[in-house]
Amino acid sequence: MSLIIEHLGKRYGEVPVFSNVSLRVAPGEFVAIVGESGVGKSSLLNCMAALDDWSEGSITHDGVDLGTLGEVQRAHWRREKLGFVFQAFHVLPHLDVAQNVGLPLLLLGRPDTARVAEMLAAVGLEGLGERLPAQLSGGQLQRVAIARALVHRPRLLLADEPTGNLDPSTARQVMDVLERQAKDSGAALILVTHSEAAAARAHRVLHLTAQGLHEAPTTQP
Repeated sequence: MSLIIEHLGKRYGEVPVFSNVSLRVAPGEFVAIVGESGVGKSSLLNCMAALDDWSEGSITHDGVDLGTLGEVQRAHWRREKLGFVFQAFHVLPHLDVAQNVGLPLLLLGRPDTARVAEMLAAVGLEGLGERLPAQLSGGQLQRVAIARALVHRPRLLLADEPTGNLDPSTARQVMDVLERQAKDSGAALILVTHSEAAAARAHRVLHLTAQGLHEAPTTQP
């Protein structure tokens, strides 16, 4: 298993955000997490990314217990193993498209213009590497974010409402790219979404409630 979560819970003081979350995700598997607003979906994703701390339980990725890592070790783990696609894109406005996509490789000390060009082509942005983010549409910016998240070949890919700011047609295109690229790279993909259309594409759909994660049937065979 790529990711193993056991009995995870998070509280702010005495107020629970989520509790008793257990999940196993294999390499190449696509899991969607849905639930009501305020139930803690994004907080759970941030814990999976080791961006937030949790109150009980454990998260293990490729045999590494993330709870035992210090802040510097967590940062190194994220840099090497994790790809994160945000709803708000989070591209850097002063860097061009190619520089934004290549940033994870630069931080790893492995700049690779050929790999950046490969990823831009893979997400349908070939020839746009020198454009600034302000010159792109919302759908193009989300594809930049996907290329950036996958350029360093992460083992775990997390996506937080990646189609939330997009019209339905563009959302389908972005999900096509995200799903295809995650499958090709063999990354475990976990998607948090309110979109029934996006969730229905997953191998498994899980509902997050106050009692934990509960599996639901998908429309896929």
